[in-house]
Amino acid sequence: MQVNPKITFFIPDLDNPITASFISEGIKAGFPSPAADFEEMKLSLDHLLIKNREATFYAKASGNSMIGAGIDDGDILVIDRSLEPRNNAIAVCFIDGEFTVKRIKKENDEVYLIPENAQYKAIKVAPENELIIWGIVTYAIKQMK
Repeated sequence: MQVNPKITFFIPDLDNPITASFISEGIKAGFPSPAADFEEMKLSLDHLLIKNREATFYAKASGNSMIGAGIDDGDILVIDRSLEPRNNAIAVCFIDGEFTVKRIKKENDEVYLIPENAQYKAIKVAPENELIIWGIVTYAIKQMK
């Protein structure tokens, strides 16, 4: 079974967060509104994206098996290892010694790892497979092209 993983993990440094200006009013994606006063605050993405500091990691996604879920090659994933795996969650899975990112699907007593790209087949987890749900993906951070 080829999973084609290439995931590099990073540990967030929450002791030294980087803050940036944040416009809390929101910016319209439709017609622009007349110039209005806005309140500028400071925001730390680490504090916004991480709920459980000790159990959260970043990883760089590789490949295109999850493009239908909005995860592209090179995106940075925020992974929380403290969350319980649940049906339809996107998870970092360790199967038969390899990492992969897939959607978990539990149907009756069977578990599948589902890609979000029609070019890839679902992985049916058999009793002889060693599967560890390593963590649940809570966010994908991407660079706009």
